[in-house]
Amino acid sequence: MTYRELDEASNRLAHLLVGDGAGPGRCVGLLLSRSAQAVVAILAVLKTGAAYLPIDPGLPAARIGFMVADAAPIAVITTAELADRLDRHDLVVIDVGDIGDPRIGTQSSTALPAPAADDIAHIVYTSGTTGVPKGVAVTHRNVTQLFDALEIGGQLAPGRVWTQCHSYAFDFSVWEIWGALLHGGRLVVVPESVARSPEDFHDLLVSERVGVLTQTPSAVSVLSPEGLGSMALVIGAEACPAELVDRWAPGRVMVNVYGPTETTMWASKSAPLAAGSGSPPIGSPVAGAAFFVLDGWLRPVPVGVVGELYVAGAGVGVGYLGRAGLTA
Repeated sequence: MTYRELDEASNRLAHLLVGDGAGPGRCVGLLLSRSAQAVVAILAVLKTGAAYLPIDPGLPAARIGFMVADAAPIAVITTAELADRLDRHDLVVIDVGDIGDPRIGTQSSTALPAPAADDIAHIVYTSGTTGVPKGVAVTHRNVTQLFDALEIGGQLAPGRVWTQCHSYAFDFSVWEIWGALLHGGRLVVVPESVARSPEDFHDLLVSERVGVLTQTPSAVSVLSPEGLGSMALVIGAEACPAELVDRWAPGRVMVNVYGPTETTMWASKSAPLAAGSGSPPIGSPVAGAAFFVLDGWLRPVPVGVVGELYVAGAGVGVGYLGRAGLTA
């Protein structure tokens, strides 16, 4: 799919969504597996000014029901194969599968007014391991500042090949998609079956000449670096063992990043890692971010004293959806 085809296809779907009530202050659910059509759907929602709400098809029915009730999307974009996951909910359902909603093809492919920088771009729900899942609201400005803040050795240059190999409900996907599309790159959407096979995934990375891979350390640990010497590696979401750095860092740009969903993925970045340097630190705050280690009374703790890490800056999202008390 070319950039022109992506633009026109997303415009048509965006016009349909606007007719169904999408716009600033609203959200649209996405119940989709990884695919080029899912990227079209994400871009279409953003063009309306609404936020997209990614719903992983693998989630239990109760979790899907909670998210739909909590976020109240005006519609959900899905495929015929997945639509039955929504049968118990009173929702407008738009099919973007192989046959798809016939209304999409009748829509205009003309551009829509651009969303505002402070419109919410997406709502990603936390896992809920510490209580009730919370919808983290992130704006367009939060996302675009990420790429202003995080330089990875020239890897954002036009023409680089990126993989999209994570669920849309995992915020790694935001970095993967827009790292490519905002910088004139080529995005390779990795099928679920390939992503689950280390051998098949490695073959894809080599054959597609992937230039930027973003992964967790545990996922990288089962891959071979053979044939991937020009590929930059961004690791995050877990502690990275020294052995992984020793195996992957030689001859490439490899960085360790840190940041919760609430800070739009990365709030800090290590210097390029080198073999023999041990387990990597979380690094220094990216441009526009600041870290503070505070005690229970929000006072800075002395050097060497344990405290809690507080993150401030341009990447911090606008808050938890419908939970003003927790946001404050």
